[in-house]
Amino acid sequence: MNKMMQWTALALAAATATGAYADASYPNKPITIVVPFTAGGPTDRVARDLAEALRKPLNGVTVVIDNADGAGSTIGMAKAARAKPDGYTLLLNHIGVATAPILYRKLSFDVTKDFEYLGIINDVPMTLIGKPTLAPNNYKELAAYLNKEKDKVNLANAGIGSASHLCGLLLQSTLKIPLTAVPYKGAAPAIADLMGNQVDVLCDQTTNTTGQIEGKKVKAYAVTTSKRLTTPSLKDLPTLQEEGLKGFEVTIWHGLYAPKGTPADILKKVNDALKVALKDPEFIKKSENLSAVVATDQRITPEGHKAFVQAEIAKWTPIIKAAGTFAD
Repeated sequence: MNKMMQWTALALAAATATGAYADASYPNKPITIVVPFTAGGPTDRVARDLAEALRKPLNGVTVVIDNADGAGSTIGMAKAARAKPDGYTLLLNHIGVATAPILYRKLSFDVTKDFEYLGIINDVPMTLIGKPTLAPNNYKELAAYLNKEKDKVNLANAGIGSASHLCGLLLQSTLKIPLTAVPYKGAAPAIADLMGNQVDVLCDQTTNTTGQIEGKKVKAYAVTTSKRLTTPSLKDLPTLQEEGLKGFEVTIWHGLYAPKGTPADILKKVNDALKVALKDPEFIKKSENLSAVVATDQRITPEGHKAFVQAEIAKWTPIIKAAGTFAD
């Protein structure tokens, strides 16, 4: 009996030291969600809305946001990967999780090995827009214009690894037309220069472009989803697939992660809370206001989430490699 008690004590001590044994009272203190982008941006807005929706199913604890931005989200990812795996530090990131391993060839973490996958949160559509004075008035005219002018056309983006950068790469790859990339430090200055006729074309998230489209400050040509959107100001825009770009689909999805080694029962509690949050009417309403679609499919499970990210890595690897632009 004494030996059994000793072995039990040793096992518990070892489990506690490695993070495998969870506190049954979890969570009993504030939880931090690391967001690898600046405050006020689209990913930050998703994180803050989700944080509020997570409070109730997580025992009412405070969920705070830590904006650790820079280097295409890799600074924040590295910070989360190094955090103590106790469930009190999580990571919320977008498609950058799938593209960072290709864009950045020297990372201090491995996205497939150093994180626990908790579930996809939403999908944000993208729009293809142009400067107010751009000659084409619809996508067919735009395609002809791009084919004729080719590298004379300036294609803005919010920086290497940004949603707009990735969408632009896929557009050039699909059309087989090289355009002149003009990177900015963020979406705001890129859109400002587009509205000011300093650059020609931009592909960016509806969270950044819907207001400009509604105000007729830019020309809107198409959406990047497989189906047309229902947002009143965007519902008449064709999809790029409709316009002949077979298989063209880009949505900026967001997912929730924990450091590798976080105890399984804590992971289950967070995933259960996430599933509740994704059904919260207020969260859904806020997401709809951002033109985002809350996830309801198998990707809200850890297994489905990881399989989806692996498929996204496989999708983007050849596109990024073919472009030959890396962020070393």
